[in-house]
Amino acid sequence: MSENRLVLQGRVLRAPKRSTSPAGVAHCQFWLEHRSQQQEAGFSRQAYCQIAVVASGDILKQDSSHISMGCEVRVSGFINSHKAANGTYRLVLHASEIDLLSRG
Repeated sequence: MSENRLVLQGRVLRAPKRSTSPAGVAHCQFWLEHRSQQQEAGFSRQAYCQIAVVASGDILKQDSSHISMGCEVRVSGFINSHKAANGTYRLVLHASEIDLLSRG
């Protein structure tokens, strides 16, 4: 298996959407905004991105229960491509662990 692991810290942009699939699997979806200063080739640069996050399963139901708009979180997981309704693709971070760093 190839490695696919991402850890990203940021602020939750919108209120999370929580749902349960017909199979009874809990899902939590939200947008994460990351801003930081990084070093590249000996220079300091601003890093910025927004990424959709999906957390699924019973174990994440508890981890994501305190997530709200504006809170700071650290999300660990893998990235996958999702096809939107308009036919475009976007990267989505599938969370395996969510750490609440501050409340919104």
